[in-house]
Amino acid sequence: MNTMNNAMPGSPRNSQVNDSERIAPAALSPTRPLYWSIRRELWEYRSIYVAPLVASAVILFGFLISMFGLPHRMRAILALDPAKQYEAIVLPYHLAEALIMGVALIVGVFYCLDALHGERRDRSILFWKSLPVSDLTTVLSKAIIPIVVLQLLSFAITVATQLVMLLLSSAVLLGSGMSVTTLWTQVSLFQTSLMLLYHLVTVHGLWYAPIYGWLLLVSGWARRAPFLWAFLPPLAIGVVEKISFNTTHFANLMKYRFTGGPEAVPMPSDRFPIGPAMHITPGHFLTSPGLWIGLLFAAGFLFAAARLRRYREPI
Repeated sequence: MNTMNNAMPGSPRNSQVNDSERIAPAALSPTRPLYWSIRRELWEYRSIYVAPLVASAVILFGFLISMFGLPHRMRAILALDPAKQYEAIVLPYHLAEALIMGVALIVGVFYCLDALHGERRDRSILFWKSLPVSDLTTVLSKAIIPIVVLQLLSFAITVATQLVMLLLSSAVLLGSGMSVTTLWTQVSLFQTSLMLLYHLVTVHGLWYAPIYGWLLLVSGWARRAPFLWAFLPPLAIGVVEKISFNTTHFANLMKYRFTGGPEAVPMPSDRFPIGPAMHITPGHFLTSPGLWIGLLFAAGFLFAAARLRRYREPI
């Protein structure tokens, strides 16, 4: 009888076995909770992609207005030497890069400060803690947003914006009977895109990782005003050091981290952060002590933030 019951496809025992076999692979997948946690952040914080898109729309609106005088400006630009031609032609494209990157950086800062503090403020942390997702997974998903997701979104939006700008300029110049050869040669969208991606991944992603980790730690610790708790202590340390010892070691360290440092941005002084003077040297960057020391600090901040999330109560 036992053999017959085990062999019967419709028996309750066999159904339970089949159900467990179907559920087991999803439950054992280590990346699935992280994947859905990242999606949850994108659902809750729409400013992650809305703000760069709004910046892109503003850029395109202003650029569209400037198209009325483009043929006249292009004739004047063609009379300049090659170096000044490059600066005049690519200026709008570099301004678009700078604006979108700046907006993304601001969004990343405010997102980190609200990521853990907000769920304690609105008491939604009680619901999220009831789900089978560890505190470390939740904190990692929040760190991935400014370090990886926001940079890739900025890259995609910037490239799309610059491509639209290039096509609009080409259409206007062709409609005026002018050649677009100089425009396409100077802009070099493919090369600029590679440099932009390298800059976003190295500087705004990996190099700024300890900054995002610190902001997440403050977000998980502070009961109110996380912005002040994030920026006043470093400022106070710098002021106390200057008054007590008349040195600026801590201020120089903060400047070294915020400006990217020579390891992250190995380029001579130039008007544009991304241009012909920029050198893509991933080997030099990946072997720099500043990168790995910063990543160690970032890992420590994120681990501490996960521990805080486990024990902190709603505000």
